[in-house]
Amino acid sequence: MQELALSIALIGILGIGAQWIAWRTGWPAIALMLAAGVLAGPVLHLINPEHVFGELLEPMVSVAVALILFEGGLSLNFRELRQTDGAVTRLVALGAPIGWVLGSLACYYVGGLVWPVAILFAGILVVTGPTVVLPLLRQSNVAARPRAILKWEAIVNDPVGALLGVVTYEYLRRAGEGGTLASVILSLLAAAVIAGLIGWLAARAVGWAFPRGHVPEYLKAPVLLVAVIGVFVGSNMIQQETGLLAVTVMGVALANMRFDSLRDIQPFKENVTVLLISGVFVILSASLNLEVLRQFEWRFLAFLLALLFLVRPATVLLSLAFSPVPWNERLLVAWIAPRGIVAVAISGLFALRLDRLGYSDGSILVTLSFAVVVTTILFHGFSIKPVARWLKVTGASEQGLLIVGATPFTLGLAAQLRQLEVPVTIADNSWQRLAPARHQGIPTYHGEILSEATEERLDLTQFQMLAAATDNEAYNALVCNEFAPEIGRDNVHQLGNASDDHDPRSLPESLRGRALFESGHGVEDIMQREEQGWTFRKTRISEQFDYDAARAALPPEGDMLLLLRKTGALRFFTHASRPTPQPGDTILSYVPPAQPRRQGEEK
Repeated sequence: MQELALSIALIGILGIGAQWIAWRTGWPAIALMLAAGVLAGPVLHLINPEHVFGELLEPMVSVAVALILFEGGLSLNFRELRQTDGAVTRLVALGAPIGWVLGSLACYYVGGLVWPVAILFAGILVVTGPTVVLPLLRQSNVAARPRAILKWEAIVNDPVGALLGVVTYEYLRRAGEGGTLASVILSLLAAAVIAGLIGWLAARAVGWAFPRGHVPEYLKAPVLLVAVIGVFVGSNMIQQETGLLAVTVMGVALANMRFDSLRDIQPFKENVTVLLISGVFVILSASLNLEVLRQFEWRFLAFLLALLFLVRPATVLLSLAFSPVPWNERLLVAWIAPRGIVAVAISGLFALRLDRLGYSDGSILVTLSFAVVVTTILFHGFSIKPVARWLKVTGASEQGLLIVGATPFTLGLAAQLRQLEVPVTIADNSWQRLAPARHQGIPTYHGEILSEATEERLDLTQFQMLAAATDNEAYNALVCNEFAPEIGRDNVHQLGNASDDHDPRSLPESLRGRALFESGHGVEDIMQREEQGWTFRKTRISEQFDYDAARAALPPEGDMLLLLRKTGALRFFTHASRPTPQPGDTILSYVPPAQPRRQGEEK
C-alpha cells in the first residue's frame, strides 16, 4: 500500500513538474514528460507501473484516455470547424484511408512486418492524439487555421485509428471461422453508429438536466465525470474500442449546445485533463522495457524515416489537394503528427491478441509503437516553433495588451505603448468612442467583449495581458473574471480600488482582476487626473539610472503603471505585486502635468 501511494505521488510530481519546467523554459512538455517517465522507470527503477498497479493499469489508462478525448471534444465548436475550409473533413474522410494504405506499404516493405500485422499497425498509426498535439499547440504560436486543423484532426482521428485496428483484428480473428471482410465492416459500422448514438443521447440528457436544475451546482462536475466513464464503459461492452468514439461524440455534442453550465465546470475539466495527460504519459513511458528496445533493427529506423518524411506528408498533401488551405499551412500540417498514448496503449493490447492468433510479429508492435512515439515527439516537439516561423504560419509575432474601454486614459496608454512597439488593441462596444483610436491608427475591436461572437472574431492568443479600464468598476471586474481562465488570473487587470474585506461595497478578490497601480486607483481617481492633465512618462532603466533613481525622480503624486522588459514582456505595478526592473527595461509612469524631466526620462 505504501509503495502504491509513493508511486502515485511520484508520478504526479514528475508529470506536473515536467509541465512546469516546460512553461518556464519553453521546451516541449511532452518531451519532458517522456524523459521523466523513462528516467523514473527503466533507468532508475523508481516506478514500475505494471508491478504497482497490476491488472488495474490497462483500465486506468483506458478511462484516462476517454476523459482526455471527451475534454478535447468539448473544445470542438462547429464555428471553428467552418474556419478550416473543409480541411478537417478531408483529413478524416480521405486522410485516414490514404494514411492507412501508405502506412501499410511502409510497414510491409520497409519495416518488414507480415501483411496482417502491417495493416493493423498502419491503422493504429492513423491517430495523432490530443495527449500530444494539445500540449504542443499550447506552447507554440501557430496561426488560428492550422491550429484548429491539427486540434480537430487529433481528437476526431483518435477513435478512427482505434476502429481501423479493430476492423483488421476482427477480420483476422474471424477469417478462420469463415467470416468475410464485408461482414466484419458491417458489424463494426453498426457498433460505431450505436456508440455515436449513445454519446449523443448522453449529451442530450446532460443538456436537458443541467439547465433545468435537476442537478445541483456542486454535483454537476462529478455527474458529468461519471456520465463520461459510464458512456465509455457501456459502449465498450457492446464493441471493444468504440467507447472512444462515444465519448468524443458526447463531448462535441455538448460543446455545440451552448448552455451555461459547461462554462462553470470549465476550469475543473481542464485541470483534470492536465493531471491525466501528465500522469498517463509518465506511467506509459515508465513502463518502457529497455530489453524490448534492444530488438530494434536498422530497418525500423528506415521505417521511422519513411513515416516522417513520406507517409504523413503524402497523406496530408493528397487529402488537401485543390483545397483553399494555403500551401504553407498544408506543409505545417503535413509535418506535425506526433503519436502518443492511444497508439502505445492500443498497440500493446493488439500485440497480445496477435500472439494468440499465431502472428509472431505481434510482439514487435510494442517496440515499434514506442519508437514511433519517441521519434515523433522529439522531432515534432522541438521543430514546431522554427518550422512554423519558417513557413510564416505563426500568430502575432509578439503578444501585446488588450485594453477594454475607450477612454482618454486608455487612448493615452495605447499611444505610449505603440511608441514602445508593443502591440495593443482597444475594445469597446461604442463605434464613436473608438473613433479617436482609429484616427491614431490604433487597432480596435468594435463589439461587446463578453459576447460569444468575440470568440470567433478576436484571437485572444495574441495577448499576454488584459486591462479592463471602462468607467464601470463592476463591469471591469466582470470582464477580468470572464477572461481569467484563458489569459491567466495574474494577467488580467482592472481600474478599481483594491478589494477591502471590511468594506461591504468592495468586490471580493476572486471576482476581480489585479488592481492597476500599487495604490489601486479607482475609476473616479483616474477621471479626475485626466481632467487635471496628467500624462504618461517613459523611463529607461540602466546601470547608471536604476530603479531607486527612477523612483526618486518620480513626483510624489505620480505612480508607476507598468514595466516593459527588454524581451517584450509586460508587467503591471499592482496592489498585489511590484515587478523588479532590470537594466534595459522601460517603466511607464502616470504623472501630473508640468513636471521637469530628469536623467533617463523621455517625454
